[in-house]
Amino acid sequence: MTTGCVILAGGAGKRMKSDKPKVLCEILKKPMLGWVLDAAEEFGFDKIGVVTGYKNNLTGEYISANYQNILTYYQDEQKGTGDAVSRAAELIKSVDRVCVLNGDAPFIDAKTLRNALSLHEKNKASVTVISADVIPADGYGRIIRDNSGRLSAIREQKDCSPKEAEITEVNSGAYFFNSNALLEALPKLSNKNAGGEFYLTDCVEIIGNAAAYKCDNAQVVLGANSRRELFLLNECMRSNILYRLVDEGVSFITFDGIIIGKDVKIGADTLILPNTIITGKTVIGKGCEIGANSHIEDCVIGDNVTLDNVKAVSSTIEDNVKIGPFAQLRPGCTIRKGVKIGDFVEIKNSDIGENTAVAHLTYLGDSDVGRGVNFGCGCVTANYDGVNKHRTEIGAHAFIGCNTNLIAPVKIGENAATGAGSTITKNVPENALAVERTDVKIYENWHGNFERKKK
Repeated sequence: MTTGCVILAGGAGKRMKSDKPKVLCEILKKPMLGWVLDAAEEFGFDKIGVVTGYKNNLTGEYISANYQNILTYYQDEQKGTGDAVSRAAELIKSVDRVCVLNGDAPFIDAKTLRNALSLHEKNKASVTVISADVIPADGYGRIIRDNSGRLSAIREQKDCSPKEAEITEVNSGAYFFNSNALLEALPKLSNKNAGGEFYLTDCVEIIGNAAAYKCDNAQVVLGANSRRELFLLNECMRSNILYRLVDEGVSFITFDGIIIGKDVKIGADTLILPNTIITGKTVIGKGCEIGANSHIEDCVIGDNVTLDNVKAVSSTIEDNVKIGPFAQLRPGCTIRKGVKIGDFVEIKNSDIGENTAVAHLTYLGDSDVGRGVNFGCGCVTANYDGVNKHRTEIGAHAFIGCNTNLIAPVKIGENAATGAGSTITKNVPENALAVERTDVKIYENWHGNFERKKK
């Protein structure tokens, strides 16, 4: 049987006080919609569709930039969840059953979805709701069961009787429907309720033959309607990830100031120090020390690497590298095994060969550096002529003296050296020394310094 997924992502989220749709507000630097889409893709639905609404162009741009084969539908007016689902009727008709998810409920996961679908099939239900016990249950729709314990209805809080309001089992907003049953029920929905909206939850009573999968993880129901709630979700997700990493063998002295994204992978015996942010699809090997005060994004890092006060983006760092403090790797860098990069060094779009040393106060941009090169203090590869970028090539075991400016495009041969203070504009052959200096002029009995006020 084919199974589709419809994700509701049309809400404005006015209480967020944001220019973005609510589903694009971020949990650990990833939009809430992204967390839900990831869960849907991991589950393996045959088709996935997203119903957009408020500022649908922004939601569509995010989807197209980060995902493939996601269908989008548009809800022009906010008339409720039932109306939103009806906008994806084309998708629903094309599959045997459909899962409906909220785009602002980032804790849903593929395991929970599989368990719910298994119950749906076992009970031969027409609709299955994912629920959880939540205390307090304020703000959530309540799960109403009959005397036999079967699901009979879902009641929105504003429509609950006092007795129903005491129920702690609540609706997560995630469902599995048999497609034909859902398509028959949607036109029967009414907006004659306290909210004046077409509630998808009413389909449970209309369809009948309903089941509820009560999830042990109460977090699946969590969503965010305000900045305060969004902050709490960030804290909750952050703790989940950090404790998972602890269980996988990663070390922390404290969690203070540490933010690690969902897609980050870290090897055993790596130590993450305070005030470190690691995001994107970063992969870190074993036995590393990252931080303190480091920011790593979309990097691949080998084993036994030390990064101290480092910002690194979209770069590769091989085994046994030491970088920092106060160093930056901009996108496109490959740092080979055994390299040492010291304080106040910036490297951009460069390949730094094995065992090379870039000790301090150096800028290397658009450079290809061989193995075993030594850079003195204050070296610069001048890669930009005001219009175009040019590359610098430095052969193995070259020695670049202090305060050398290499004006690209330029090549320094193997075992070549540059004298301190030189500006190199010509290629230097291997085994050669390049020195570019004017003669030193000395003016004796110079009185200019005497005129300066002495302390």
